[in-house]
Amino acid sequence: MLPLFLSLDKQDTAIRSTCLPAESDTMKDVTYFLGCPVWACTRWQGHLFTRDARRDQWLNQYSTVFPTVEGNNTFYGLPSRETVKKWVDSTLEPFHFVLKFPRTISHDRRLLNAESETDQFLQILQILGDADRLGPAFLQLPSGFSPHQLDDLAAYLQALPPEFPYAVEVRHHDFFDKGPNERALHHVLRDLKIDRVIFDSRPLFSASPGDDYERQSQSRKPQLPVHAVATGRRPVLRLVGRNDVARVTPWIHEWAPVVVDWIGAGLTPFVFTHAPDDRFAPELARRFHSAVQKHTHRVPDMPVWPGESEPQRVRQLALF
Repeated sequence: MLPLFLSLDKQDTAIRSTCLPAESDTMKDVTYFLGCPVWACTRWQGHLFTRDARRDQWLNQYSTVFPTVEGNNTFYGLPSRETVKKWVDSTLEPFHFVLKFPRTISHDRRLLNAESETDQFLQILQILGDADRLGPAFLQLPSGFSPHQLDDLAAYLQALPPEFPYAVEVRHHDFFDKGPNERALHHVLRDLKIDRVIFDSRPLFSASPGDDYERQSQSRKPQLPVHAVATGRRPVLRLVGRNDVARVTPWIHEWAPVVVDWIGAGLTPFVFTHAPDDRFAPELARRFHSAVQKHTHRVPDMPVWPGESEPQRVRQLALF
């Protein structure tokens, strides 16, 4: 297992509370936000969801267990305002959506001349922000976006409304040099109080694929160095595991104390557990939460899953 690089730069690993914006009253009661990359999966029925849950009930049942979710669909297209308002009505406090910036902004326009697309996305964030449902919107940059374009990134981020939380995921390897390029990136993010997304796919690539889901995931997901740094008050971890969730245990045990340290420093981490087959993402999250609990008493038990709390059907044997 490759080692996890922990930054020793105090400016990266600890953010003084006096320099940070105030949290909402709701978030003050939350130690960290744990969730999955999706909220809709048919195979969660009878487990996370009740057996007979309708599709329009899934988000509500998901929100009774997990306080956050990745909104990756916004990368491909924006929902209507009416749809976003339904999301708000379907979720329970302190639920927070972590939406991805549209690819037209990050990949097609490379952050240049994207004012119209950005404004449309910000309107979606505003609805969630007004309802206290907004987590850090994250800007995932393409692998070809290099440190030579850092000025473009800085200019784009500076133009965003500062009242919304943001995070940035870089994928160009030069941003992981532990040297001038990475320090320059952190300088930009720290100055703007923006978080760096940590993408950890080490579990996924720790062995040959065990099924078609893992094979497809290994062909799509990048392998990046893992630097556990916090440049804002909401560090974001995306942990990409395997369908055999037990095989992810070493990385869960590696990350749990890091997340607890962030909590102890007054930060509010967001953690998302990915599995090649979404069916296993909730169980991976449950194991992560259990590991975090072993390091702190500040984290309560995970709520009972709706599908596991409903009465089990009794099979009546036919008499002949």
